[in-house]
Amino acid sequence: MTSPVIRVLLAEDQAMMRGALAVLLDLEDDIEIVGQVARGDEVVAAARAAQPDVALLDIELPGASGLDAAVALRAALPRCQVIIVTTFGRPGYLRRAMEAGAKGFLVKDGPVEGLAAAIRTVHGGGSVVDPALAAAALTAGPNPLTERERDVLAASGDGSTINDIAGRLHLSASTVRNYLSSAIGKTGARNRMEALLQARTHGWL
Repeated sequence: MTSPVIRVLLAEDQAMMRGALAVLLDLEDDIEIVGQVARGDEVVAAARAAQPDVALLDIELPGASGLDAAVALRAALPRCQVIIVTTFGRPGYLRRAMEAGAKGFLVKDGPVEGLAAAIRTVHGGGSVVDPALAAAALTAGPNPLTERERDVLAASGDGSTINDIAGRLHLSASTVRNYLSSAIGKTGARNRMEALLQARTHGWL
């Protein structure tokens, strides 16, 4: 009996990587690439149009991160299972991916055969997470930053002033200072740029 074809949506901002993945996965008899996007804020619309069974989302996407796209996709198309892929195997990313409802979390340096197997597993109702990364995530503990602290810290990454950040996030300048101070304290940093680096290194943003 022939296995049902698994319909897959790819979200990857690097055109060469996206094209290569599409070609390789399409070689699998039971996998069909039904949509490709380069931005996180295009995922939901593409999924509604293509009706994929599985969405393969890169974390680092313009417009919206793969994690944010996963949350939106799970709300818009609950039957579509999500696999997050990333260049960086950071424990904080894994925790956030699971919180976003992802059923798989893979680092990009694995073989395409492993990715195809993960797609089949997730489509069948299972989960796929690298064991070493799962152990590291448990050891690392939860993300210490609140959602607002993450927003403010991320907004400071381009060197914006307190007033710029406040205007962009519709907060008062004093509130922005408080969030930044709290984030700096929680990360054990000396200033906001160090706090930003620490948060990115741990996958907290």
